[in-house]
Amino acid sequence: MRWAVMETEGGGARLCPLDREGRVAGAVVWEPSLVEAVRSRPEVERWVWRSTAEIYRGLLAGGVRVERCYDVQAAEALLIGHEEGQSGQARSLAAAWARLHRLPVPPDAPARAAETQPSLFESGPVPLPAGTDEFTALLEVYAGQLARTEKAEHPERMRLLLAAESAGMLVATEMSRAGIPWRADVHRELLDTMLGERFAGSMEPRRMVELADAVSQAFGHGVRVRPDLPNDIIKAFGRAGIPLSSTRKWELQQIDHPAVEPLLAYKSLYRLYTAHGWSWLEQWVHDGRFRPEYLPGGTVSGRWTTNGGGALQIPKVIRQAIRADPGWTLVVADADQMEPRVLAAISRDPGLMEVAGRGDDLYADLAARAFGGDRAQAKIALLGAIYGQTSGDALTHMAELRRRYPAAVAYVDDAARAGEEGRLVRTWLGRTCPPLTATSLDEDQDDEGSPRYGSTSAARARGRFTRNFVVQGSAADWALLVLAGLRHAMSQAGLRAELVFFQHDEVIVHCPAEEAATVAEAITAAAATAGTLTFGPTPVRFPCTTAIVECYFDAK
Repeated sequence: MRWAVMETEGGGARLCPLDREGRVAGAVVWEPSLVEAVRSRPEVERWVWRSTAEIYRGLLAGGVRVERCYDVQAAEALLIGHEEGQSGQARSLAAAWARLHRLPVPPDAPARAAETQPSLFESGPVPLPAGTDEFTALLEVYAGQLARTEKAEHPERMRLLLAAESAGMLVATEMSRAGIPWRADVHRELLDTMLGERFAGSMEPRRMVELADAVSQAFGHGVRVRPDLPNDIIKAFGRAGIPLSSTRKWELQQIDHPAVEPLLAYKSLYRLYTAHGWSWLEQWVHDGRFRPEYLPGGTVSGRWTTNGGGALQIPKVIRQAIRADPGWTLVVADADQMEPRVLAAISRDPGLMEVAGRGDDLYADLAARAFGGDRAQAKIALLGAIYGQTSGDALTHMAELRRRYPAAVAYVDDAARAGEEGRLVRTWLGRTCPPLTATSLDEDQDDEGSPRYGSTSAARARGRFTRNFVVQGSAADWALLVLAGLRHAMSQAGLRAELVFFQHDEVIVHCPAEEAATVAEAITAAAATAGTLTFGPTPVRFPCTTAIVECYFDAK
C-alpha cells in the first residue's frame, strides 16, 4: 500500500492512499500532526512525498522511522537526466509540475552554501503558480513520473534506480541525525601533538611557524617566503634557478633543494590545520558527534557529496578521533575491488566474470591467468582500461587484457566512443551522463569539476569520463542497494545498530558490541543481494573486507 503525504502549515498533513498507477485510491484527509499521521499507519509500505530532506528530519525528531519512500524531487532529477541528458536541471515539485503541463520551468531555489551546521531556517520549496493546489500537484507529478518511468530504455531498471535513490535519501537523513561518534578530546590532543601550541595573536600554531621559517631560511637570509602562497613558492624557486609549473607534491619531490623538506611538511600540516583543525572541531563536533549533511547523488556519477564539514575527506590521522561509545563498537566494511567486479557484471565478459566469481583477490586471480603471476601488472592493466590510461605500463598490458577479456574492454571502449561523439551514456540502471555541453569534467578532481577545453580535447576528456562513468556510476547504484538492504536487515532484526558513515565503497555501522557479528553478516548478505538485484544473475561476487574495531583508525 502506498500513501502520498504533504506537510501543511503548522505541522499538519494532507494524505491519501494510492494505487499502483499513482491514482488516488481513497479519500484525501487532513490530520493536525504529520508525525502522528505517519505513526498511526504502520501498514503503509511506501510513502510518496515531495522531498525526503524536507519532511523526514521532522519525522525522525518525532520518533517515527519510515521503511520506504518515493522522493519526487530525486526521481525528477533522474528522469529528466534519462530523458533529455540534462544534468543539474530544476527538479523541484514546481519544476516537475511545469514540465508536466508544458509551462515555463521555474529554477530551483539557490543551493544553500556549506555551513557550520544544517540551518534551522531552510529556504522554503519553490512555489507553484498562484491558485495551484500543492497536494494535487504532488499527485499529478507522481502519476506522471510513473508513466515516464515506463518509457525509459529499461523500465524495470529505472524503477529500481528510483527506489534505490529514495532509499539513499532515507539513509542520508538518518546518518546525519545519528552522527559519527567523535572524541573531541582525542582530536585536540592530536592537533596539539602535530601542530604545537597556538600563540596569542598568531594565526598559525608553533610547528607551522617553525616550518615556515625553515622554508624562508632555505632560500637565504633576508628572504621571506609565504609557504601557503603558491606564487611565492614558484617565484622563490625561480630566483634560485629552479623553474616550477606548480607546487604539487610530485613536482616538488623531483627537486634537490633544502626548502623542499620543510615545505612538504608545512603543506601537510596546513591541510590538517585548515580542513580539520581547532576551528573545524568547534564548528562541527557537538555532544560527541560529527553530523555532516549528506547529499546523495551529489555528482553526475551518483556518488555522494556533503554540504560542508569534509566528511568524505577525513585524513587518516584524524580517524583516531572516531571511536565507538562505551560498550559499543564500529563495524567498518570495504567493498573489495568494487569497480573491476562491476565491469565484469555490466560487460557480461565470460572470462572476467569467472575471475570475479572466484577468490577474494580479483587482481591476484587475474594475474595468475594473464600476467605471469604479477598482481601489480594485472591491477595496472584493469584499472587502466577503466580509467582510460593510455601510456606507460597500462598501455603495455592493455593488449593482453583486450585479448583475454574482449567484451569487458569493448564495453568501456564503446562508452568512451559514445562520450566523444556527444551521445548519452548510462549506468546499468539508467543514471545518465549529460552531453558534452553540460558535462562537468576535471582531470585534477577525479573527473568532477569544470575546466575549459577546446572542442577536440573536450571530446576526448568526455570520452575518458564516460569510460569510467559506466563503471563508477553503476558501482554507485549498487552501493545504494547495499545501503538499503543493510538498513532493512538491521531494522528487521530489531538491532540498535545505526549506519553512521558511507563513502563510495565503505560503510561504518555503530552498534552494541554484542551485535557486531550480526551486523558483519548483514553487510556480507546485503552486498551479495545487491549484486543480484542490480545486475541480475551473474557469477560475479561482491565480497567485503570487514573489521570490528573500537577506533576507525584501526580498521585500515
